[in-house]
Parts: sequence; structure tokens; C-alpha cells
Amino acid sequence: MRSLNFIDSWVQTCSMFNGSSSSSFVGLICKTPMKCSKPNFKIHPRSRVSSSSSSSFSVSAVITREEQETLGEISSDCFNFKAYMGEKAVRVNRALDESISIKTPPTIHEAMRYSLLAGGKRVRPILCIAACELVGGDESTAMPAACAVEMIHTMSLIHDDLPCMDNDDFRRGKPTNHKVYGEDVAVLAGDSLLAFAFQHIASATVGASPERVLAAVGELAKSIGTEGLVAGQVVDIASTGAKDVGLDQLEFIHIHKTAALLEAAVVLGAILGGGSDTQVEKLRKFARCIGLLFQVVDDILDVTKSSEELGKTAGKDLLVDKMTYPKLMGLEKSRQFSEELLAEAKQQLEGFESYKGVAPLVALAEYIAYRQN
Repeated sequence: MRSLNFIDSWVQTCSMFNGSSSSSFVGLICKTPMKCSKPNFKIHPRSRVSSSSSSSFSVSAVITREEQETLGEISSDCFNFKAYMGEKAVRVNRALDESISIKTPPTIHEAMRYSLLAGGKRVRPILCIAACELVGGDESTAMPAACAVEMIHTMSLIHDDLPCMDNDDFRRGKPTNHKVYGEDVAVLAGDSLLAFAFQHIASATVGASPERVLAAVGELAKSIGTEGLVAGQVVDIASTGAKDVGLDQLEFIHIHKTAALLEAAVVLGAILGGGSDTQVEKLRKFARCIGLLFQVVDDILDVTKSSEELGKTAGKDLLVDKMTYPKLMGLEKSRQFSEELLAEAKQQLEGFESYKGVAPLVALAEYIAYRQN
């Protein structure tokens, strides 16, 4: 019988998996191509890691041509990652579309749907589903949590784009929420998505025990509060324009601001899928690696791609004097760091025997590492 110790801990203390403070990731790069047998992970032993209508959806509406090319490169003869991402994205988008309908007052629901259904890679919800399936759960069990994570991610983007934060005019190639609906409605749309995310996961999840749903809700709340996204955002704001930001502080920002929600997505899937303590913790470490990897690659793309290629304002971090990995480490060392993080992430999947289950997560990690926008 799978262990429920971590769930008991949540019920008793509402503080599951007190994470250790982040430290620098080390390790040597080893990009291992996927094979049809058990994945061959070759990681240096010094590696370590700190703890619209639904009928209108199509793959092309979610994944750009450049992304399709990247997905095609990742696909292998025995696992078609491009098809996997396309199929999962369509189902996630359909679930998101069905989750929020136009009600009274219509403006706020329209604003919520405007940003939630604006496209995007849907990496977080797909990670949630993949983690759930890896430990033996069903997609249907993970879908409400997957949607909840995407709602919170969308909230963070709406708020990030506000003039009082990053002051961006475009997101995913479209005018930002406050440019369409005004700052007041944009703030409320983000607030509404945040609240509804918890309502949705609590009321719509099927196939998991109440204890596991409670544990998932607590994990998600922790990831976006003062131990997660908010903490990262506060330190990020305080660090803008500062000249003494070091690697540890930059890593703190992104472990909390970016990696925490990716980590929550994976951990929620593992919890709701029935994962054991050991499985959940290994997937937590995997997610923490790819969460930081996501931000390192984001920083690289910000200085190497155009606004048209990115679908958002390029070079914005440099304009507002934000510290980034390329600015602190240089472009080549940032790329090397991203490869090290990818290798670290793959190492955490060594204990899972199912190639079918592991392949999507390996491919998702590689997609995050080699994406072009």
C-alpha cells in the first residue's frame, strides 16, 4: 500500500515537505538521447540538487511553427513528443474552456477567459498530467489540478504585466489584459483566477481521496505564497537596478518566482496519481531543476530573440536593469548552466522503471531546455 505519511503531515500541520533552502546546482552536462529501452542516464556522480469554444481548438492554435520544429527534433521512433504535446494541449485547452463560462457580470469572466485561453505551451498542466500518469494515475484525475495550475500561472502573468510590475504591452503576441480591459479589471481578473483555481481543484477532482486532494491544495497554496511565487516577486522587485545581486540571490528569485509553480504542477500530479513519498520527492527535485532551467532559458531567449519571435517584448529585462543569468554569468556560461540543469533533472527520473511513463517527462525537460520562445 502506498505511503500516506506526507498526506497525514499536511492534515496535521498544513506544512508538507519543508524544502531545504536552495543552493547552487552543480554537475556536468550529458545530453542523453531517448531510446526505446530504459532511458540511459549518464550523470556525473558529483551532481546534486536542492531539495473560444472547444470545437475551435487545434494544435496549431497552441503550438507555433518554431515550437513544432523543436518538438519534432525531440521526438524519437518510439515516442512522438510532438503528437503527445499536441494531444495533451488540445485536451487541456478544452478543459480550461469548459471550466470558466460567461456569467454575470460578463466583463470579469471575459477578462479571465481572454488571458487564460490566449494560447501558450501549457507546459505546467502537461507536466501535472505526465507526473500523475507516471505514478499510475489517470489524466482525468489530474486535469482539474492541471487547469488550476494554469489559472494561477495566468494570474501571475496578468499581474506581472501591470504598469506597477513589469509594465508590458504584449503577452503571447496579444495586447496584455490591462491594455484591453483596464488596470482595474485586470487586477480583479487575476484575483478571480487565483480564487477559482482552488475552487476548481477542490470541487472537480475525481479519482483521488479527500486526503490527497487536501494535500494537493496545500501544496499549491504554498507554491504561490510567501514561500513561493510572492517571495520571488518581492525579491525580484527589490533587486531591480541593484548592482550587488549575486548568483545566490538570482537563484532565490527564480527558484521561487518561476520554479515553484512548475514544481507544484509536478508534485500535484504525483500526489493525486497515488505516488509514494519517495516518488513524490524525486519528482519534486526533477521539477525544481526544470523550473530553474525554464528561467535560465527565458533569460537567454530574452537577449537572443526578437519580440516577434518571442510573442512578448524582447530585451525588457535589460531595459529595466534587471539581473539575469546572461548578465551575471555571460551567455555561454548561461547555456552551459542550462545543460547542467537538464542533466540534473534527468537524474531524478532514474528510479522509475516505466519508459512509457518517463519518456514524456524526459522530453518535456528537453523541450524546456531547447525551446525557441
